[in-house]
Amino acid sequence: MPIKIPDTLPAYETLVKEGVRVMTETAAIRQDIRPLQIGLLNLMPNKIKTEVQMARLVGASPLQVEFSLIRLGGHKAKNTPEEHLLAFYETFEEVKHRTFDGLIITGAPVETLDYEDVTYWNEMREILDWTHTNVHSTLNICWGAMAAIYHFHGVPKYTLKEKAFGVYRHHNLNPSSPYLSGFSDDFQIPVSRWTEVRRADIENKPGLEILMESDEMGVCFVHEKAGNRLYVFNHVEYDSTSLSDEYFRDVDAGVPIKMPHNHFPHNDPELPPQNRWRSHAHLLFGNWINDIYQTTPYDLADIGKDRR
Repeated sequence: MPIKIPDTLPAYETLVKEGVRVMTETAAIRQDIRPLQIGLLNLMPNKIKTEVQMARLVGASPLQVEFSLIRLGGHKAKNTPEEHLLAFYETFEEVKHRTFDGLIITGAPVETLDYEDVTYWNEMREILDWTHTNVHSTLNICWGAMAAIYHFHGVPKYTLKEKAFGVYRHHNLNPSSPYLSGFSDDFQIPVSRWTEVRRADIENKPGLEILMESDEMGVCFVHEKAGNRLYVFNHVEYDSTSLSDEYFRDVDAGVPIKMPHNHFPHNDPELPPQNRWRSHAHLLFGNWINDIYQTTPYDLADIGKDRR
C-alpha cells in the first residue's frame, strides 16, 4: 500500500518521479483497512527537503500509511514559506488531542545550546511527555534523539572539538533485534553533528539497549523497550548529496569545515558522492513500521492506555 499525503505537497511530485507509490484521499477511502497514523514533527529549517527524505522511507512500506506533518506552535520557521506551513502543517496544539501509531522527531540546528536555552524547550518537553501517552512508538533522530534521551533518562550530550562529519562504518550489535532485521554486520551511515552522547552514560540507564555503534563516532542507535522509543543519533535518512550540500554551503560562506570523511570518491569534491546507506535506511524504517503494525492497538483510542 502507498503513503497518503496531499497531492499538492511538493514532496508528492518528487516521490512519484522516484517510483514511490503515493495515494489520493479517494483511493484511500476505497480500501477497507485502518491506515497507520504516522506523524512527522519537523524541526529542521528546510522543512520541504526533510519531508521528502522521511516520506520516501515511510512510503516504501507495503502498508497504507497516513502521514501527518506537525510543527512547533511557539517557533517561527525562517527557511520555509509561511504559506507552505499553513497549507500542510498542523501545530502541536492542533494535534495533541490525537493518538498516533508512530511519530518521527527530527534533528534541529540547536545542538550546541544547552537544552534549557533552546527557545522552544518547554514545548518540546510537553511534546515528549505527550508521546508517552499518545504515541505507540517514537523514532527520534539526531538532536531529537539527544533531546528525548536527555528528557526521559538524563543522558547528557557533549560538545565535540570538531564536527563529526562524513560517512562512517557502524556495527550491528544485536542482529536478532526486530529493528535490525536484514541488516549487514557492518554498514555505513552519514554523520553530521557537533555533539555526542556516550556509551558509559547509556549503559548506566536501565532499559536502554545499544543496537548500533561506530568505532570512530560512538553510539548511533538505542532502543528503549518500556517506552517503545528509538533513538538514532546519525542520519540514515540523508540524501546522496546531503553531506556535500552542507560542505559546499559552508565553503561558499567562508565557514571553516573539513571535507566529509569517506564521502567523495577518491576524496575528490569534483566527483559526485555515492549513496552507500540507502538500503539500510529503508530496512530501518521498514522494520520500525512493521513492528508498529504488529504491536499497535487496532483502535487508536487504545494507544497509550497502559501508560496513562
